[in-house]
Amino acid sequence: MSTSADQPVTTAAPVDAAPAVVTPRATSRVRASELVGRNWLNTGGTALDLESLRGKIVILDFWSFCCINCLHVLDELRPLEAEFDDVLVTVGVHSPKFDHEADPDALAAAVERYDVQHPVLDDPTLTTWQAYSARAWPTLVVVDPEGYIAAHLSGEGHVAGLTSLVNELVAEHEAKGTLHRGNGPYVPPEPVARDLKFPGKAIALGARGSQPGTFMVADTGHHRLVEVAGDLTTVVRTIGGAVFEGVGAKGIDDGGPETARFNEPQGLALLPEGVATAVGYDVVVADTVNHRLRGVSLADGSVRTLAGNGVQRLIDPERARVAADPEDPEETVSLEPFGTDPLQTSLSSPWDVLWSTAEDTLIVAMAGTHQIFSFDPRTGDLAVYAGTGLEGLEDGAPDVAWFAQTSGLAESADGTLWLADSESSALRSITPGGTSASSSSADGTDSATGADARERQVSSAVGTGLFDFGFRDGAAAQARFQHPLGVAALPDGSVLVADTYNGAIRRYAPAGVAADGRATEAEVSTVARGLKEPSDILVEPDAEGNPASIVVVETNAHQLVRLSVPDEYLQVDEGALQTQRPRTAIAAGDVELAVAFKAPSGQKLDDRWGDPTQLKISSSPENLLLGGEGTSTGLHRTLRINPDVAEGVLHITARAASCDGEKGQPIPDHAACHLYQQDWGIPVTVHAGTGATDSTRQAETDAGTVNGTTASGLVPETRLDLDLRGIH
Repeated sequence: MSTSADQPVTTAAPVDAAPAVVTPRATSRVRASELVGRNWLNTGGTALDLESLRGKIVILDFWSFCCINCLHVLDELRPLEAEFDDVLVTVGVHSPKFDHEADPDALAAAVERYDVQHPVLDDPTLTTWQAYSARAWPTLVVVDPEGYIAAHLSGEGHVAGLTSLVNELVAEHEAKGTLHRGNGPYVPPEPVARDLKFPGKAIALGARGSQPGTFMVADTGHHRLVEVAGDLTTVVRTIGGAVFEGVGAKGIDDGGPETARFNEPQGLALLPEGVATAVGYDVVVADTVNHRLRGVSLADGSVRTLAGNGVQRLIDPERARVAADPEDPEETVSLEPFGTDPLQTSLSSPWDVLWSTAEDTLIVAMAGTHQIFSFDPRTGDLAVYAGTGLEGLEDGAPDVAWFAQTSGLAESADGTLWLADSESSALRSITPGGTSASSSSADGTDSATGADARERQVSSAVGTGLFDFGFRDGAAAQARFQHPLGVAALPDGSVLVADTYNGAIRRYAPAGVAADGRATEAEVSTVARGLKEPSDILVEPDAEGNPASIVVVETNAHQLVRLSVPDEYLQVDEGALQTQRPRTAIAAGDVELAVAFKAPSGQKLDDRWGDPTQLKISSSPENLLLGGEGTSTGLHRTLRINPDVAEGVLHITARAASCDGEKGQPIPDHAACHLYQQDWGIPVTVHAGTGATDSTRQAETDAGTVNGTTASGLVPETRLDLDLRGIH
């Protein structure tokens, strides 16, 4: 039976297989480790330490600025920080995943871009990350006023539990006299006035703008839209929040260009004129942090909300389906329209939008759920276009494919949809399901859903996984990008990629036949480099339709820039890299994996159809695991580690479903249900254990591992304990 990836995963397994729970507070008093890093931001130049924070409740937020889940947590924490501003200090510990994120200038720009209003420790070598045993982005650690760890949790969605814990700590330490009220160490930076502030995306308006040849820009950092002239600098008009002393007004209001509000808008799509006339607006905006799609009329600059209720999408309780057949555990997602009012439907950080001529509908990169959605402006139909909601790089049919924070969309002349899959540093594609990819709906309009939709195919042109990146041209199979955010299709079938963290524009050329008849393999080359986080690309054609120039949204330079299309492309090879995190030493043979989970207060596990928890486990390389891989219910698994593989990465996805209801009582009809998911990629080194071969033991002796102890004195783990939800 098929399952929506947004739903609880259940089978007929016995209920007594429920996972272990964790207590709201740490059960032992562990002293917090010192905060060590390269530099501090948002402190006015003052270096902080735990002693200077004594008397305050401290939340350490281990984050990276590439990670959509980390950006969600930044916004989740804002109300908590405001409510407890005299007793609570949040410290962002920036722990980079990508090489570019270790650049101090890039981090400073990200802190400004995302309006981080608390101190930030720059931890480029992951020293503090390792000291607190962080394993995933984001990780939150709560330190009490006496300097002891009160809670350690990973993932997003913890605010309700944190609020309860902070209230508890306030009462406890106020009674003990160890709580100090007063201002925290945050020092806001001086605002900077600019026409554009971290622009994210842009579209050409052609003859439909205020004057011919203008561009509409998502002025993301100012929470507004800006129409600029063909010179790319002259501001023609603005739509959205007014800017005062460099700070834009954000919000969700509809209305005219002066009163409408956005919150970090990103992608823009210009609707075909016929569609625009029918629906009454011209441009669709991915209003990212508002979790909404907005519509803009170019005639008067008015803004309306099209889809999204402002609540971040985690689960759709009306579509709870599970793969109960143990012979067919593959997780799939329904591609049928949701059938709900789009204004009452939750979305999650839509990052880019594109009108697909081939599918005759709007395509949405739903970065927050790692999926691709479709939205028909004429009917209001919302549907999953592709992606299960699991984060990763898996090709195949659209109802089983995995994506990783897709952030850029483009369509080629043959209808192929190209995607910048940022967290896997990949260029992906979706081919429509033949000429019948669109199925006719009852009112005669076309819909990119139904049986034909499953004929689409998801493929990866460049990229291999979540932790592989680099700057390498050449054959596509070994080429590497670093967190690309934008794509543009060229008339010759090649694709330009805004290779954001490499500061470059790259070109992917598919396999084909050269002018002299030679077969050519797919390859990647470099068009331009030295840019500051390019995030989008537009192709400007000449009179014959050939690319004459390209316009690049250079986000960290706060500008749009026009580049010529070179006759020849560069070939760059600066190597292929992997995310460098401390590796966990594990023993060869059997390793027990346990993931703890406790439903929040007011919720209970949704065990109406059996065990509502699931583990999905794989490894890189595949032969690292001799047993324990695959998908099954329960949050406990025995992994069989190959003694002949020296190192690798364990990929673990844990999920649990709960619904609103009281302990000991049945779940009420129509109760709201919730899906909790966390993905881990745990780098490991394998050391001699009960399953080790003689050759492995000899190799480890040569490498300094003796009698089951590594050269650094660590005893290899035979058990991995992870935490899906944390405190609640």
